[in-house]
Amino acid sequence: MSDFRSASDAPQPAPHPGDPGDSLRHARAKGEPRFPDGPKADPAGSHFERRIRSFQPRRSRVTTGQADALQRLWPLWGLDIDGQRVIDLGELFGNGRPVVLEIGFGMGEATAQMAAADPETNILAVDVHTPGQGNLLGLAERNGLSNIRVGNGDAIILLREMLAPDSLAGLRVYFPDPWPKKRHHKRRLIQPEFLTLAATRLAPGAVLHCATDWEPYAEQMLEVLTAHPDFENTVSGGGFAPRPAHRPLTRFEGQGLDKGHVVNDLLFRRVQHGDRHQEQPPTG
Repeated sequence: MSDFRSASDAPQPAPHPGDPGDSLRHARAKGEPRFPDGPKADPAGSHFERRIRSFQPRRSRVTTGQADALQRLWPLWGLDIDGQRVIDLGELFGNGRPVVLEIGFGMGEATAQMAAADPETNILAVDVHTPGQGNLLGLAERNGLSNIRVGNGDAIILLREMLAPDSLAGLRVYFPDPWPKKRHHKRRLIQPEFLTLAATRLAPGAVLHCATDWEPYAEQMLEVLTAHPDFENTVSGGGFAPRPAHRPLTRFEGQGLDKGHVVNDLLFRRVQHGDRHQEQPPTG
């Protein structure tokens, strides 16, 4: 996505003359896929409605190692979000372990750490930042992390079109783009409509975990989550939560803390109201 500043702000190596990846990029013919066996540039195409999006794809250089990981590992561990089918998460991961969806993972270091620390939980990590996708695939291979799958595309389409009701054991949204200008607030991901959709895919009791270093956005998140009937705060008395041990302190977060930023975590549990079961999620 680089909906997440952790993706776009991560330092990227400058191109070097004679770099094989750089040469391959310039040699690619017009219209030829950037990575023939890797993630598609626009997996959902024009199949779905135009709408205001919470992410803005940003282009940055893919290193030789990232390109190699995309070419070799995408057919094994990658998922293009095309919205054309409901996926079987057990088949995707090759086991029946609980699945947590992570929307926006930057360069993937924190995702890899969480996967290593909790091998009994599968992580479906979604982003549109190609260097980050390649980096996370490489980290998964080097560290033997078979519980990671990397999704490419719009997480809203994934939730709405490709995941079954109650199929997720958790949802993580760490450091989303705060869209600080008032006229852009409508682009923020954490909105009532998104929460209603997410609730249909989260199993009762599953936790939505958000974190941000932008205090006005944190306050908005707290307000909309507290008001939403499908979620309840895990913090007794309400308010923000301490950073849980399972969320690593990322390099991006550390840089923010060094600058005096305040990081707020929000952990809200999906509640069930009687026997209500929403088979048809909203289409907004």
